[in-house]
Amino acid sequence: MPHQFFPLGETAVTVQFGDRITEEQHRNILDISAYIDEFPPKWMVEYVPAFTSITFYYDPLLIFAEREEAGYFETAYETVCHWIDELISGMQGSRNKEPRMIEIPVCYGGEFGPGLDFVAKHNKLTTDEVIHYHAGGDYTVYMIGFAPGFPYIGGLNEKIAAPRLDTPSRAVPAGSVGIAGKQTGIYSIQTPGGWRIIGQTPLKLFRPQSNPPSLLRAGDRLRFKPISKEEFFHIKETAE
Repeated sequence: MPHQFFPLGETAVTVQFGDRITEEQHRNILDISAYIDEFPPKWMVEYVPAFTSITFYYDPLLIFAEREEAGYFETAYETVCHWIDELISGMQGSRNKEPRMIEIPVCYGGEFGPGLDFVAKHNKLTTDEVIHYHAGGDYTVYMIGFAPGFPYIGGLNEKIAAPRLDTPSRAVPAGSVGIAGKQTGIYSIQTPGGWRIIGQTPLKLFRPQSNPPSLLRAGDRLRFKPISKEEFFHIKETAE
């Protein structure tokens, strides 16, 4: 599994596995993430998986204490890189468990999806066709980022790809489902944003009082299910 190391100051290192987003690359990152979840090193503060990389944040003082006790010395960065090298070498050919399949209910268009008409016109489709293509796909959560619990989702049908807004909205409601380029995503909290909003889910993606606080995680498989406005409010009331 070819990889490169990039130091981030004195307390973090990014491991880059390439520059192309592929299913194989993503599965490799999920395998490593699953191992770290089960066997986290004492010196690790946290790790952040992304499209083609994993960033490790570490405590240099804990590393120095371990190395001094063992009777040899190297920099904290070197220690972490060696540990990652050994981990990757030992995981060749391993495969992560089956991903979760999660259904996301979405009320498309109207007040919940002000950008649906634009996406339809941009692609010379009807709004019903956009909904059909969006709800008909199987998607993968590649990473969580931008905002707490915000999933970057791959698998969008290119027939409904659309550019970002020229001027970002100041406040995109939590649960908004959007399209930006060849990606789709769900706003986990209210935040400024520039994606074309085509609908909204009543589910809460970020729950600060829960553990874990994010409803979704990297590796999840998603399907979107169209629902009516009445169903939207019923699910929202039930969830709260």
